[in-house]
Amino acid sequence: MSSLNYSIDGPASPRPPLFLGASIGTTGALWDAVVPTLARDRAVVRWNLPGHGGSPAGLVPGDGSATVADFAALVLALADSLGIGAFDYAGDSFGGAIGTYLAAHHPDRVASLAICCSSAHFGDPANWRARAEKVRSEGTRAMTELADTAPDRWFPADSPARTSPATAALIATHRAVDPRGYAACCDAIAALDLTPALADITAPTLVIAGRGDPATPPAHARELADGIAGSGLIELPGVGHLAPYEAPDAVAAALLTHFSGSRYAAGMAVRREVLGDAHVDRAIARTTPFTQPFQDLITRYAWGEIWTRPGLDRRTRSCVTLTALVAHGHLEELAMHVRAARTNGLTPDEIGEVLLQTAIYCGVPAANAAFAVAQRVLDETAAAAAQETREIP
Repeated sequence: MSSLNYSIDGPASPRPPLFLGASIGTTGALWDAVVPTLARDRAVVRWNLPGHGGSPAGLVPGDGSATVADFAALVLALADSLGIGAFDYAGDSFGGAIGTYLAAHHPDRVASLAICCSSAHFGDPANWRARAEKVRSEGTRAMTELADTAPDRWFPADSPARTSPATAALIATHRAVDPRGYAACCDAIAALDLTPALADITAPTLVIAGRGDPATPPAHARELADGIAGSGLIELPGVGHLAPYEAPDAVAAALLTHFSGSRYAAGMAVRREVLGDAHVDRAIARTTPFTQPFQDLITRYAWGEIWTRPGLDRRTRSCVTLTALVAHGHLEELAMHVRAARTNGLTPDEIGEVLLQTAIYCGVPAANAAFAVAQRVLDETAAAAAQETREIP
């Protein structure tokens, strides 16, 4: 049996359980506002680091030799004790690094991975060793000092989270962490470099970054995403190091979408290829728990079921889509799909021919409005291409 303290929310279901890991100095409570959404249709297991939230501090070596592998072994032992084989995993900061290690070294156990506000390596190892030594030598006094200064490491300078009553509870939790467990986490972080292992990760992976993260700025997330083949990256504006706490709606929506399954993954791949990463990332960032089921629907069925079918090529599907949008007067969607048609290989002249034919079968007023939208989009696309050409040395 694992000795990690944990909690389980949500019903048993055919879906793999979702494990959630927290950052150093916090507990599973970091995910409080996200869990109700994630646990609607499956079990969600929140576990606490050694010395945090009731997990014994002595579960990992306390002599300075602890590594991320020691922490990963505890998560696997917990899963084994619960009779869980493969699971999905999401973690913030050090909790995310533990998930990254698990996905790289135990690919049979991690079905899908999400990494929040984390890194393959967390800064100068000497700083982490010095922090570990300070905590070991000064104990509670050092933990109080670290807790009181935590907002500077967690939040952007202008973040309202700094003065939130809920943040006071987070700081109190940090202050209560056992110094031995905290020091062991610092030891493991000091020794951590997951860079060589990123290429070994095969689980579908989403990386989430806070653009205002003072501890692991977005460059850390981009390094993770660049190193993990096929991974997605979302950057949340105005968010710091504790994204599940600071932006729970955006994080919940992104995780629901990411963990939705293979049809979703196929649809998201096509959606990105046709509409572009920037457009899709903006759509995901705007998603809320209210709109998430619709985003999931169009990704799985419009893109994952229809656009992936082999019966028509993408050029033809673009022609059909443009015609349908003109017929129904959906001009905002038409603008998006004019761009998509260019991506799918249609020339401006061919797009014009499609719209000309709609004048006969959909009506001249509808075609007139469509030509105006298409001309604007094509002009913008041409101007952007010209600017890019000028910037190439």
